[in-house]
Amino acid sequence: MPTRSVRLRERAAVDIDEAVDFYLDEADAEVALRFVDAVEGAFGQIGRSPQSGSLRFAYELEIPGLRVRPLARFPYLVFYVVGDGVVDVWRILHTRRDVGPANRGENGT
Repeated sequence: MPTRSVRLRERAAVDIDEAVDFYLDEADAEVALRFVDAVEGAFGQIGRSPQSGSLRFAYELEIPGLRVRPLARFPYLVFYVVGDGVVDVWRILHTRRDVGPANRGENGT
């Protein structure tokens, strides 16, 4: 199966920026860069094997097809939906964050 392109929704890009800012403030640039590397690695994995993500939150949040994949070495989850030839990344949230319906944003994002 060919690799699918991975597309970030605006809110996911904001999530990444906020996490990078946190690591720059609370740790250092090296940790922030490792976080970005982990995100890019997850995107590569998702593009190659999009169906490998868990559907757990699809059932909990009642969003058909919503998948989640944890980041390597960081307490974050990548939320995405697989489409025709593309993977839409909706959010990248800390594992301690409440991911209930009130935090989905508009249109489930």
